[in-house]
Amino acid sequence: MNKMGSIINFTFKNKVRTKSFMITTLILVLLLSIGMNIPYLIKVFNGENGAKEATQIGIVAAQGFQPAELLMAYTPPAEAEDKVIFTAYPSAEDAALKQGLADEKIEGYLTFADKGSVGVPPVTYHSKDGEIDSELRTNLQAALQQVNTGLIVGDKLTESQVAAIFAPVSFDTEQLSATGGAGGTDQDEVKPVINYVVVYVLLMLFFMSVMMTGNMIAAEITSEKSSRIMEILITSASPLTQMFGKVIGIFLVGLLQIAIISASIALNLMLPHNSSILTDFNLDLGQLNAGILVYGFILYILGYFLYALMYAAVGSIVSRTEDLGQAVMPVMMVGFVSFYLPLFSISNPDTLLVKVASFVPFTSPLSLLLRIGVGHVAFWEIMVSLLILLVTTFIFGWLAAKIYRTGVLMYGKRPSIKEIRKAMKAYKI
Repeated sequence: MNKMGSIINFTFKNKVRTKSFMITTLILVLLLSIGMNIPYLIKVFNGENGAKEATQIGIVAAQGFQPAELLMAYTPPAEAEDKVIFTAYPSAEDAALKQGLADEKIEGYLTFADKGSVGVPPVTYHSKDGEIDSELRTNLQAALQQVNTGLIVGDKLTESQVAAIFAPVSFDTEQLSATGGAGGTDQDEVKPVINYVVVYVLLMLFFMSVMMTGNMIAAEITSEKSSRIMEILITSASPLTQMFGKVIGIFLVGLLQIAIISASIALNLMLPHNSSILTDFNLDLGQLNAGILVYGFILYILGYFLYALMYAAVGSIVSRTEDLGQAVMPVMMVGFVSFYLPLFSISNPDTLLVKVASFVPFTSPLSLLLRIGVGHVAFWEIMVSLLILLVTTFIFGWLAAKIYRTGVLMYGKRPSIKEIRKAMKAYKI
Protein backbone atom coordinates (compact mmCIF):
# COMPACT_ATOMS: atom_id res chain seq x y z
CA MET A 1 0.00 0.00 0.00
CA ASN A 2 2.90 2.35 0.75
CA LYS A 3 4.30 1.65 -2.72
CA MET A 4 0.99 2.48 -4.39
CA GLY A 5 0.78 5.70 -2.38
CA SER A 6 4.25 6.65 -3.54
CA ILE A 7 3.34 5.93 -7.17
CA ILE A 8 0.13 7.97 -6.87
CA ASN A 9 2.01 10.88 -5.31
CA PHE A 10 4.82 10.75 -7.88
CA THR A 11 2.44 10.49 -10.84
CA PHE A 12 0.27 13.36 -9.60
CA LYS A 13 3.16 15.75 -8.92
CA ASN A 14 4.98 14.79 -12.11
CA LYS A 15 1.93 15.45 -14.35
CA VAL A 16 0.84 18.64 -12.61
CA ARG A 17 4.29 20.14 -13.11
CA THR A 18 4.42 19.38 -16.82
CA LYS A 19 4.19 22.28 -19.26
CA SER A 20 1.46 20.54 -21.25
CA PHE A 21 -0.87 20.39 -18.23
CA MET A 22 -0.19 24.00 -17.22
CA ILE A 23 -0.56 25.40 -20.75
CA THR A 24 -3.71 23.37 -21.52
CA THR A 25 -5.39 24.37 -18.26
CA LEU A 26 -4.39 28.01 -18.71
CA ILE A 27 -5.74 28.10 -22.28
CA LEU A 28 -9.06 26.58 -21.17
CA VAL A 29 -9.39 29.10 -18.31
CA LEU A 30 -8.55 32.01 -20.62
CA LEU A 31 -11.02 30.89 -23.30
CA LEU A 32 -13.78 30.51 -20.71
CA SER A 33 -13.00 33.88 -19.15
CA ILE A 34 -12.94 35.65 -22.52
CA GLY A 35 -16.19 33.96 -23.59
CA MET A 36 -18.01 34.94 -20.40
CA ASN A 37 -16.77 38.55 -20.61
CA ILE A 38 -17.30 39.18 -24.33
CA PRO A 39 -20.39 41.43 -23.81
CA TYR A 40 -18.48 43.55 -21.29
CA LEU A 41 -15.38 43.73 -23.49
CA ILE A 42 -17.49 44.89 -26.43
CA LYS A 43 -18.94 47.68 -24.30
CA VAL A 44 -15.46 48.71 -23.14
CA PHE A 45 -14.05 48.88 -26.68
CA ASN A 46 -17.14 50.79 -27.86
CA GLY A 47 -16.73 53.29 -25.04
CA GLU A 48 -19.91 52.13 -23.29
CA ASN A 49 -18.26 51.23 -20.00
CA GLY A 50 -20.45 52.28 -17.12
CA ALA A 51 -24.11 53.18 -16.89
CA LYS A 52 -25.74 54.06 -20.20
CA GLU A 53 -27.04 57.62 -20.36
CA ALA A 54 -30.70 58.22 -21.13
CA THR A 55 -31.60 59.27 -24.66
CA GLN A 56 -32.91 62.84 -24.80
CA ILE A 57 -35.76 63.54 -27.21
CA GLY A 58 -37.22 66.98 -27.84
CA ILE A 59 -40.94 67.75 -28.18
CA VAL A 60 -41.94 70.71 -30.35
CA ALA A 61 -45.46 71.73 -29.33
CA ALA A 62 -47.40 74.72 -28.09
CA GLN A 63 -47.72 75.28 -24.36
CA GLY A 64 -50.67 73.42 -22.88
CA PHE A 65 -50.72 70.78 -25.65
CA GLN A 66 -51.98 67.72 -23.75
CA PRO A 67 -50.10 64.93 -25.64
CA ALA A 68 -46.84 66.80 -25.04
CA GLU A 69 -47.61 67.21 -21.33
CA LEU A 70 -48.40 63.51 -20.97
CA LEU A 71 -45.16 62.61 -22.74
CA MET A 72 -43.24 64.86 -20.35
CA ALA A 73 -44.79 62.95 -17.43
CA TYR A 74 -44.04 59.56 -18.99
CA THR A 75 -41.94 57.27 -16.79
CA PRO A 76 -40.21 54.36 -18.54
CA PRO A 77 -40.43 50.89 -16.94
CA ALA A 78 -37.88 50.21 -14.21
CA GLU A 79 -36.53 47.15 -16.05
CA ALA A 80 -35.93 49.10 -19.29
CA GLU A 81 -32.22 49.37 -20.11
CA ASP A 82 -32.58 52.29 -22.56
CA LYS A 83 -34.25 55.26 -20.85
CA VAL A 84 -35.84 58.12 -22.80
CA ILE A 85 -36.16 61.67 -21.45
CA PHE A 86 -38.54 64.12 -23.13
CA THR A 87 -37.96 67.88 -23.10
CA ALA A 88 -40.44 70.44 -24.51
CA TYR A 89 -39.44 73.29 -26.82
CA PRO A 90 -41.68 76.03 -28.22
CA SER A 91 -40.49 75.65 -31.83
CA ALA A 92 -38.01 73.85 -34.05
CA GLU A 93 -36.02 77.08 -34.30
CA ASP A 94 -35.43 77.23 -30.55
CA ALA A 95 -31.76 77.99 -29.82
CA ALA A 96 -31.49 75.43 -26.99
CA LEU A 97 -32.91 72.70 -29.23
CA LYS A 98 -30.53 73.55 -32.09
CA GLN A 99 -27.54 73.62 -29.73
CA GLY A 100 -28.51 70.27 -28.21
CA LEU A 101 -28.78 68.70 -31.68
CA ALA A 102 -25.44 70.20 -32.71
CA ASP A 103 -23.72 68.89 -29.57
CA GLU A 104 -25.47 65.51 -30.08
CA LYS A 105 -26.92 65.73 -26.59
CA ILE A 106 -30.38 65.53 -28.11
CA GLU A 107 -31.01 62.59 -30.44
CA GLY A 108 -33.94 64.19 -32.26
CA TYR A 109 -37.33 65.80 -31.70
CA LEU A 110 -41.03 65.05 -32.24
CA THR A 111 -43.68 67.18 -33.92
CA PHE A 112 -47.43 66.59 -34.01
CA ALA A 113 -49.92 67.10 -36.84
CA ASP A 114 -52.37 69.98 -36.49
CA LYS A 115 -55.50 68.04 -37.37
CA GLY A 116 -57.51 66.91 -34.44
CA SER A 117 -58.19 63.25 -33.79
CA VAL A 118 -59.09 60.89 -30.99
CA GLY A 119 -55.94 60.13 -29.07
CA VAL A 120 -52.46 61.15 -30.19
CA PRO A 121 -52.36 62.95 -33.57
CA PRO A 122 -49.85 61.75 -36.22
CA VAL A 123 -46.27 62.12 -34.97
CA THR A 124 -43.10 62.86 -36.98
CA TYR A 125 -39.60 62.16 -35.68
CA HIS A 126 -36.88 64.56 -36.88
CA SER A 127 -33.16 63.72 -36.76
CA LYS A 128 -29.96 64.67 -38.58
CA ASP A 129 -29.90 61.56 -40.79
CA GLY A 130 -33.67 61.14 -40.92
CA GLU A 131 -33.44 57.63 -39.47
CA ILE A 132 -34.29 56.00 -36.14
CA ASP A 133 -32.80 52.83 -34.65
CA SER A 134 -35.02 49.95 -33.66
CA GLU A 135 -34.54 50.31 -29.88
CA LEU A 136 -35.45 54.01 -29.88
CA ARG A 137 -38.45 53.32 -32.12
CA THR A 138 -39.68 50.68 -29.68
CA ASN A 139 -39.26 53.02 -26.70
CA LEU A 140 -41.06 55.91 -28.44
CA GLN A 141 -43.91 53.64 -29.53
CA ALA A 142 -44.34 52.42 -25.95
CA ALA A 143 -44.41 55.99 -24.62
CA LEU A 144 -46.82 57.23 -27.30
CA GLN A 145 -49.07 54.21 -26.81
CA GLN A 146 -49.34 54.96 -23.10
CA VAL A 147 -50.11 58.63 -23.86
CA ASN A 148 -52.69 57.55 -26.44
CA THR A 149 -54.44 55.37 -23.88
CA GLY A 150 -54.45 58.21 -21.37
CA LEU A 151 -56.02 60.58 -23.88
CA ILE A 152 -58.74 58.10 -24.87
CA VAL A 153 -59.80 56.93 -21.41
CA GLY A 154 -59.34 60.35 -19.79
CA ASP A 155 -60.41 60.29 -16.16
CA LYS A 156 -62.29 57.02 -16.51
CA LEU A 157 -59.33 54.99 -15.26
CA THR A 158 -57.00 55.58 -12.35
CA GLU A 159 -53.22 55.75 -12.76
CA SER A 160 -52.85 52.25 -11.33
CA GLN A 161 -55.38 50.90 -13.83
CA VAL A 162 -53.57 52.57 -16.72
CA ALA A 163 -50.28 51.12 -15.44
CA ALA A 164 -51.92 47.69 -15.24
CA ILE A 165 -52.86 47.95 -18.93
CA PHE A 166 -49.18 48.20 -19.90
CA ALA A 167 -47.86 45.70 -17.36
CA PRO A 168 -46.42 42.65 -19.17
CA VAL A 169 -48.52 39.53 -18.86
CA SER A 170 -46.50 36.57 -17.57
CA PHE A 171 -47.03 33.12 -18.99
CA ASP A 172 -45.51 29.69 -18.47
CA THR A 173 -44.96 26.72 -20.73
CA GLU A 174 -46.26 23.18 -20.44
CA GLN A 175 -45.34 20.17 -22.52
CA LEU A 176 -48.16 18.20 -24.11
CA SER A 177 -48.62 14.62 -23.02
CA ALA A 178 -48.52 11.67 -25.41
CA THR A 179 -52.32 11.77 -25.72
CA GLY A 180 -52.24 15.34 -26.96
CA GLY A 181 -53.66 16.92 -23.80
CA ALA A 182 -51.97 19.20 -21.33
CA GLY A 183 -49.55 17.36 -19.14
CA GLY A 184 -50.31 17.33 -15.45
CA THR A 185 -47.69 14.92 -14.17
CA ASP A 186 -44.04 15.34 -13.34
CA GLN A 187 -43.07 13.43 -16.47
CA ASP A 188 -44.63 16.14 -18.66
CA GLU A 189 -42.92 18.99 -16.79
CA VAL A 190 -40.50 21.10 -18.80
CA LYS A 191 -37.06 21.18 -17.20
CA PRO A 192 -35.63 24.57 -16.16
CA VAL A 193 -33.10 26.13 -18.52
CA ILE A 194 -30.36 26.02 -15.86
CA ASN A 195 -30.43 22.20 -15.96
CA TYR A 196 -29.71 22.19 -19.70
CA VAL A 197 -26.79 24.57 -19.23
CA VAL A 198 -25.26 22.53 -16.38
CA VAL A 199 -25.68 19.24 -18.28
CA TYR A 200 -24.03 20.76 -21.36
CA VAL A 201 -21.09 22.06 -19.32
CA LEU A 202 -20.66 18.74 -17.50
CA LEU A 203 -20.72 16.80 -20.78
CA MET A 204 -17.93 18.99 -22.13
CA LEU A 205 -15.84 18.86 -18.93
CA PHE A 206 -16.19 15.11 -18.41
CA PHE A 207 -15.40 14.25 -22.02
CA MET A 208 -12.32 16.49 -22.20
CA SER A 209 -11.08 15.28 -18.81
CA VAL A 210 -11.49 11.56 -19.59
CA MET A 211 -9.92 11.83 -23.04
CA MET A 212 -6.98 13.96 -21.89
CA THR A 213 -6.20 11.91 -18.81
CA GLY A 214 -6.66 8.64 -20.70
CA ASN A 215 -4.09 9.69 -23.28
CA MET A 216 -1.79 10.78 -20.44
CA ILE A 217 -1.94 7.29 -18.95
CA ALA A 218 -1.26 5.52 -22.25
CA ALA A 219 1.58 7.90 -23.13
CA GLU A 220 3.15 7.56 -19.66
CA ILE A 221 3.18 3.76 -19.81
CA THR A 222 4.41 3.61 -23.41
CA SER A 223 7.24 6.09 -22.78
CA GLU A 224 8.43 4.13 -19.73
CA LYS A 225 8.30 0.92 -21.70
CA SER A 226 10.11 2.31 -24.76
CA SER A 227 12.90 3.78 -22.60
CA ARG A 228 13.32 0.47 -20.70
CA ILE A 229 12.59 2.25 -17.40
CA MET A 230 9.81 -0.27 -16.94
CA GLU A 231 12.38 -3.02 -16.30
CA ILE A 232 13.68 -1.07 -13.30
CA LEU A 233 10.23 -0.10 -12.03
CA ILE A 234 8.98 -3.66 -12.24
CA THR A 235 11.54 -4.73 -9.64
CA SER A 236 10.44 -2.10 -7.09
CA ALA A 237 6.65 -2.53 -7.36
CA SER A 238 4.31 -5.09 -8.83
CA PRO A 239 2.74 -4.35 -12.22
CA LEU A 240 -0.71 -4.23 -10.62
CA THR A 241 0.42 -1.60 -8.12
CA GLN A 242 2.04 0.43 -10.87
CA MET A 243 -1.02 0.40 -13.11
CA PHE A 244 -3.55 1.38 -10.46
CA GLY A 245 -1.12 3.89 -8.96
CA LYS A 246 -0.82 5.66 -12.32
CA VAL A 247 -4.57 5.50 -12.96
CA ILE A 248 -5.45 6.98 -9.55
CA GLY A 249 -2.67 9.58 -9.73
CA ILE A 250 -3.83 10.89 -13.10
CA PHE A 251 -7.45 10.72 -11.88
CA LEU A 252 -6.47 13.27 -9.23
CA VAL A 253 -4.89 15.37 -11.99
CA GLY A 254 -8.21 15.34 -13.88
CA LEU A 255 -10.12 16.33 -10.74
CA LEU A 256 -7.70 19.20 -10.15
CA GLN A 257 -8.20 20.45 -13.70
CA ILE A 258 -12.00 20.30 -13.37
CA ALA A 259 -11.76 22.14 -10.02
CA ILE A 260 -9.63 24.91 -11.57
CA ILE A 261 -12.03 25.34 -14.50
CA SER A 262 -15.07 25.33 -12.18
CA ALA A 263 -13.42 27.91 -9.93
CA SER A 264 -12.68 30.16 -12.92
CA ILE A 265 -16.36 29.98 -13.98
CA ALA A 266 -17.48 30.86 -10.44
CA LEU A 267 -15.03 33.77 -10.20
CA ASN A 268 -16.16 35.18 -13.54
CA LEU A 269 -19.79 35.00 -12.44
CA MET A 270 -18.90 36.94 -9.27
CA LEU A 271 -17.45 39.89 -11.21
CA PRO A 272 -19.60 43.06 -10.88
CA HIS A 273 -20.30 43.41 -14.60
CA ASN A 274 -21.40 39.75 -14.75
CA SER A 275 -23.77 39.97 -11.79
CA SER A 276 -26.82 39.99 -14.09
CA ILE A 277 -25.61 37.39 -16.58
CA LEU A 278 -27.78 34.65 -15.06
CA THR A 279 -30.94 36.77 -15.05
CA ASP A 280 -30.22 38.02 -18.57
CA PHE A 281 -30.32 34.43 -19.82
CA ASN A 282 -33.25 33.48 -17.55
CA LEU A 283 -31.11 31.19 -15.40
CA ASP A 284 -32.10 30.52 -11.79
CA LEU A 285 -29.67 28.52 -9.65
CA GLY A 286 -32.53 27.76 -7.27
CA GLN A 287 -34.12 25.61 -10.00
CA LEU A 288 -30.99 23.49 -10.43
CA ASN A 289 -31.52 19.79 -9.85
CA ALA A 290 -28.89 18.86 -7.24
CA GLY A 291 -29.03 15.25 -8.43
CA ILE A 292 -27.19 16.29 -11.59
CA LEU A 293 -24.08 17.15 -9.56
CA VAL A 294 -24.27 14.13 -7.23
CA TYR A 295 -24.91 11.52 -9.90
CA GLY A 296 -22.59 13.37 -12.26
CA PHE A 297 -19.67 12.96 -9.87
CA ILE A 298 -20.40 9.24 -9.43
CA LEU A 299 -20.71 8.72 -13.18
CA TYR A 300 -17.49 10.64 -13.79
CA ILE A 301 -15.56 8.41 -11.37
CA LEU A 302 -16.89 5.15 -12.83
CA GLY A 303 -16.58 6.37 -16.42
CA TYR A 304 -13.06 7.62 -15.85
CA PHE A 305 -11.80 4.32 -14.40
CA LEU A 306 -13.47 2.31 -17.18
CA TYR A 307 -11.75 4.31 -19.93
CA ALA A 308 -8.51 4.82 -17.99
CA LEU A 309 -8.06 1.07 -17.55
CA MET A 310 -8.67 0.57 -21.28
CA TYR A 311 -6.05 3.21 -22.10
CA ALA A 312 -3.61 1.61 -19.64
CA ALA A 313 -4.07 -1.81 -21.23
CA VAL A 314 -3.54 -0.43 -24.73
CA GLY A 315 -0.49 1.60 -23.65
CA SER A 316 1.12 -1.49 -22.12
CA ILE A 317 1.15 -3.47 -25.39
CA VAL A 318 2.70 -0.64 -27.47
CA SER A 319 6.51 -0.53 -27.53
CA ARG A 320 6.97 2.77 -29.39
CA THR A 321 5.29 6.12 -28.79
CA GLU A 322 4.95 6.51 -32.57
CA ASP A 323 2.47 3.62 -32.63
CA LEU A 324 0.41 4.85 -29.69
CA GLY A 325 -1.98 7.04 -31.69
CA GLN A 326 -3.04 4.19 -33.93
CA ALA A 327 -3.36 1.78 -31.00
CA VAL A 328 -5.66 4.00 -28.90
CA MET A 329 -7.85 4.97 -31.86
CA PRO A 330 -10.56 2.31 -31.13
CA VAL A 331 -10.85 3.53 -27.52
CA MET A 332 -11.05 7.15 -28.69
CA MET A 333 -13.77 6.30 -31.21
CA VAL A 334 -15.87 4.71 -28.47
CA GLY A 335 -15.30 7.83 -26.36
CA PHE A 336 -16.43 10.11 -29.19
CA VAL A 337 -19.62 8.07 -29.65
CA SER A 338 -20.36 8.26 -25.91
CA PHE A 339 -19.95 12.06 -26.07
CA TYR A 340 -21.71 13.01 -29.30
CA LEU A 341 -24.72 10.78 -28.67
CA PRO A 342 -26.00 12.74 -25.63
CA LEU A 343 -24.68 16.06 -26.99
CA PHE A 344 -26.87 15.87 -30.11
CA SER A 345 -29.80 14.50 -28.07
CA ILE A 346 -29.84 17.25 -25.43
CA SER A 347 -33.05 18.72 -26.87
CA ASN A 348 -34.74 15.30 -26.94
CA PRO A 349 -33.24 13.17 -24.15
CA ASP A 350 -36.01 10.55 -23.94
CA THR A 351 -35.47 8.84 -27.28
CA LEU A 352 -35.11 5.06 -27.40
CA LEU A 353 -31.48 5.40 -28.53
CA VAL A 354 -30.53 7.46 -25.45
CA LYS A 355 -32.41 5.09 -23.15
CA VAL A 356 -30.55 2.08 -24.56
CA ALA A 357 -27.22 3.95 -24.43
CA SER A 358 -27.78 4.73 -20.74
CA PHE A 359 -27.52 0.97 -20.01
CA VAL A 360 -24.47 0.31 -22.22
CA PRO A 361 -21.41 0.74 -19.96
CA PHE A 362 -19.26 2.53 -22.57
CA THR A 363 -21.93 5.17 -23.24
CA SER A 364 -23.90 5.16 -19.98
CA PRO A 365 -21.81 7.74 -18.01
CA LEU A 366 -22.82 10.65 -20.25
CA SER A 367 -26.15 9.33 -21.58
CA LEU A 368 -27.44 8.63 -18.07
CA LEU A 369 -26.25 12.06 -16.95
CA LEU A 370 -28.31 13.58 -19.77
CA ARG A 371 -31.44 11.69 -18.75
CA ILE A 372 -31.02 12.60 -15.07
CA GLY A 373 -30.50 16.28 -15.88
CA VAL A 374 -33.07 17.08 -18.56
CA GLY A 375 -34.92 13.84 -19.25
CA HIS A 376 -37.20 11.52 -17.33
CA VAL A 377 -35.61 8.51 -15.70
CA ALA A 378 -36.86 6.21 -12.95
CA PHE A 379 -34.76 5.58 -9.85
CA TRP A 380 -34.50 1.86 -10.64
CA GLU A 381 -33.09 2.69 -14.08
CA ILE A 382 -30.36 4.79 -12.46
CA MET A 383 -29.47 2.00 -10.03
CA VAL A 384 -29.41 -0.69 -12.75
CA SER A 385 -27.26 1.47 -15.03
CA LEU A 386 -24.81 2.26 -12.21
CA LEU A 387 -24.62 -1.42 -11.24
CA ILE A 388 -23.88 -2.49 -14.84
CA LEU A 389 -21.24 0.22 -15.12
CA LEU A 390 -19.65 -0.76 -11.79
CA VAL A 391 -19.51 -4.48 -12.69
CA THR A 392 -18.08 -3.67 -16.13
CA THR A 393 -15.42 -1.45 -14.57
CA PHE A 394 -14.34 -4.28 -12.25
CA ILE A 395 -14.24 -6.75 -15.14
CA PHE A 396 -12.13 -4.40 -17.24
CA GLY A 397 -9.93 -3.73 -14.21
CA TRP A 398 -9.22 -7.45 -13.93
CA LEU A 399 -8.69 -7.77 -17.70
CA ALA A 400 -6.50 -4.65 -17.90
CA ALA A 401 -4.35 -5.91 -15.02
CA LYS A 402 -3.65 -9.16 -16.86
CA ILE A 403 -2.91 -7.36 -20.14
CA TYR A 404 -0.69 -4.83 -18.36
CA ARG A 405 1.20 -7.55 -16.51
CA THR A 406 2.03 -9.39 -19.71
CA GLY A 407 2.32 -6.40 -22.06
CA VAL A 408 4.81 -4.18 -20.23
CA LEU A 409 7.64 -6.66 -20.74
CA MET A 410 6.82 -7.60 -24.33
CA TYR A 411 9.11 -5.58 -26.63
CA GLY A 412 9.52 -5.41 -30.38
CA LYS A 413 6.50 -5.49 -32.64
CA ARG A 414 3.04 -5.09 -31.22
CA PRO A 415 1.89 -8.53 -29.95
CA SER A 416 -1.11 -10.17 -31.56
CA ILE A 417 -4.27 -11.02 -29.66
CA LYS A 418 -3.29 -14.68 -29.72
CA GLU A 419 0.11 -13.92 -28.15
CA ILE A 420 -1.49 -11.74 -25.47
CA ARG A 421 -4.01 -14.46 -24.60
CA LYS A 422 -1.25 -17.05 -24.33
CA ALA A 423 0.82 -14.81 -22.04
CA MET A 424 -2.23 -13.89 -19.92
CA LYS A 425 -2.94 -17.55 -19.15
CA ALA A 426 0.40 -17.77 -17.36
CA TYR A 427 -0.54 -14.95 -14.99
CA LYS A 428 -3.28 -15.20 -12.41
CA ILE A 429 -4.50 -12.25 -10.34
